[in-house]
Formats: sequence, C-alpha cells, structure tokens
Amino acid sequence: MQEEAPDEIDKLKAKLMSAWNNVKYGWTVKTKTSFNKLSPVTVLGQSYLLNSEDEVERFRLAFVSRVWLTYRREFPQLEGSTWTTDCGWGCMLRSGQMLLAQGLLVHLMPRDWAWPDAQQLTDVDFEVFRPRSPARAGGVPIPSFGSPRGSNSPEKSTNQAPKCSQRKRPESVKDRRAEPIHQRLVTWFGDQPPAAFGIHQLVEIGKSSGKKAGDWYGPSIVAHILRKAVAKTPVVQNLAVYVAQDCTVYKEDVVRLCDQSLNRTLVDEFSPLWKSVIILVPVRLGGETLNPSYIDCVKSLLKLDCCIGIIGGKPKHSLYFIGFQDEQLLYLDPHYCQPVVDMTQTDFPLDSFHCSAPKKMPFNRMDPSCTIGFYAKNKKDFESLCSAVSTALSSSNEKYPIFTFVEGQGHDYGLESHSSSHTHNPVAHILPRGKLGQCNNRRSSDEFVFL
Repeated sequence: MQEEAPDEIDKLKAKLMSAWNNVKYGWTVKTKTSFNKLSPVTVLGQSYLLNSEDEVERFRLAFVSRVWLTYRREFPQLEGSTWTTDCGWGCMLRSGQMLLAQGLLVHLMPRDWAWPDAQQLTDVDFEVFRPRSPARAGGVPIPSFGSPRGSNSPEKSTNQAPKCSQRKRPESVKDRRAEPIHQRLVTWFGDQPPAAFGIHQLVEIGKSSGKKAGDWYGPSIVAHILRKAVAKTPVVQNLAVYVAQDCTVYKEDVVRLCDQSLNRTLVDEFSPLWKSVIILVPVRLGGETLNPSYIDCVKSLLKLDCCIGIIGGKPKHSLYFIGFQDEQLLYLDPHYCQPVVDMTQTDFPLDSFHCSAPKKMPFNRMDPSCTIGFYAKNKKDFESLCSAVSTALSSSNEKYPIFTFVEGQGHDYGLESHSSSHTHNPVAHILPRGKLGQCNNRRSSDEFVFL
C-alpha cells in the first residue's frame, strides 16, 4: 500500500493543478478581448480591417481554423514517470505543437483553407472598438460583430448590430473535402504513445537533451525536439525541419537538407526533387526583457505569408503568437487543461482542438527568448522566403538584425553540420556574423515555468 502512496499523491497534485489552472484560465477567457475597428489585425501574413461584418467573419474564421493544442489530463502514463497530465509543465511543448501544426496545415491543406465547422463554435465573442481619437487608441465600444454562433445571452442589447451568424461564409467544397486530412493531422498530435507529434513522443525525444516528463522546456530545445520528431516519422512525406544555429540560417545547409536530387539513390523516382521545409529560428530579443527596438521587426515577420508563428510568451508562461494589432500580440494559449480525446473513434470531435477566443497581450510583456517559424513549399519559395525575411529583418532599428541568412554551410564557419544535435544548447544572444561562436548563453532565460 505504501508503494502506491507516491502515485496517489502525484495524481492528487495533478488534479489540484488542473483545477487551479482552469480557474485561472477561466478568468482570462471571461475577459472579453477588444479590437480596434480602425487598425488592421494581422494573422500569419493576412490582414483584416474589422470595419464590416464580412471582415470580422473572415478574421474569426482565420483564427478559429488554427489548431489549438493545450494541456491534457488522464492520458496514458508517460514512460518512466507517473505523469498522466502535462498540466503545469508542458506549455512550451504544446506551443511547439501548435507551431508545427500550422506548418503542416500549410503543407497539406488547400491554400486559404478554413475549418468548415468553425461556424458552430459558440464559446466566446470579442468586441470591436472605435478609438476616441488617434491620441487615445484605447477606444470606446461599438456594437460587436463578433458575437458567438447562436449566442442569445440576456445581457446583449436588442439594439445591437447584426451578429456574425447572419454573415456566414459560404462553405467551400474544397474545405469540406479536405476534412479527412484535417482530422488525420490532429491525430498526429494525440495524447497516445504512438502519435507522431504527441506529448509522449516529444517527451521521449527530449530525453536525449537531458529533459524528462515534469521538466520545463525552452523554445530552443523544443525547436530541436520538433526537428527530430519530423525526421523520425513516416506519417509526413517530403517535409524537413531546419533549426538555425547561432541566429544564422546557413542556406547551403537548407539546400542539402531539401534537395533530394543530391541523394537520388535514396528516394524513388516519383518523389519530388525538393522537400518542403519548416525553418525554426531560436532567437533572443533582448536581455531580461524585450528590446523595444525589435518590435517593428517582429511585426514585419508576422506580416509575411511564409511565417507560421512564434513560440515564446511572457515570463514563466509560454504562448503561441500568430499575429498582432497595434502594439499588442495575438496569441493562442495552451494553459487550459482538457480531458484527453479518444481518437480511436470514427469522426472524433474536433471542437477542443480549435479556439474561438482570440486573446491579446502587449508586446512589452513578451519574453525575449523565443523561436520563430517559417515554411517554404519548394526551392522557389525558399529563395523568396530568404529575400522577404531579410527585408523584414532590416526594419529593426538595431545595428544588428535578429538573425541572418548567409551563404555556405555551418561548418564553413566552424560549426557542426545541421544534422548533428544541438539540443543541449540554449539560444544565443544576437550578434553579427563576425562574432558567431562568441555568444553568451543563458540557460535560465531559455526556460519557461508556469506556476
């Protein structure tokens, strides 16, 4: 009986953590997010000006269609531990999952895909504001276009403007046809040991970096875990993940990773000559706090079609950033603890993998340690990505960019090849090319803790 006591204590702790976490998360959700009617909202390269019902609906569908991955409870025990939940420690892994899921959506789904069942989510709405004056952008409320589907809350005024539900986007045939792919993609992030990108696989991969279940993970380490997870699974074809070294993308290393004509004997004749690639760039945007000089640069990156988001957050609290409005970041929060979903069912419900509550936070609360993600489908896209991202990086007021693209390979600069493991090394400070290798690593700053 005594041998079972520690397990019971751990289970009780997990239940208490889950309950408290959801109470805290609930407070956040109940706070209605407001959006400025006169300023564009950027979401992963797309812009929305919320001055009409149609535009608000376009924005809502774009947000809800992102895959939302959160803490889960009551999943099979993680190997070598007593954990059956990641509540309280797995938020950066969940943020990393969302970043990868967005890359997979772009890789597999039709362009401009929207989840057809997004119309049915009714949890939370948001308000659109009109500023009092340019000098006072806080704004005053105007009738909300962002009411939830089927909402009939008694608190709503009967004089309110028409709800979004009266402006439903016509369902796309191609979106509906893509639903089996969408459903299969979500299963890859299931909370079962076989799931290719599930918490069980990611924790197992993290062991090679000295991490274990219950530890906290930084954005740099998670980038390498994602790279290894994609490399080891057969479920995703013709996709590679490249992780930048010392804030530098070595273009020749990406070419060698993606150009299959260089290793034609290893692939069949029907395989494409170029693998699509997700590029992950761990960076540090300041010392202990975010350097304001980099804010415009981050905005420029989030405006790019090739950007799949940023994982980071505020201190001790990981988030997945997908856009911004004015001086506030738009994000998905992994901290809501939900019960595990049985994905062995046919057509299991997808509602808990999509969020209807857009949330914002000021840029100055963003932790400087983060990982930025990009996607290129082919060689031409990669070349365009290099050009577009380099232009965006030049928007910074700092002397040195957040990161750089350089010709050649990492070993040309005294670094090991991309294929080697760097998962023990936290992200380097931002330095010019001439100072690569002289970075002052700060491991503690690369970790996120949720208390």
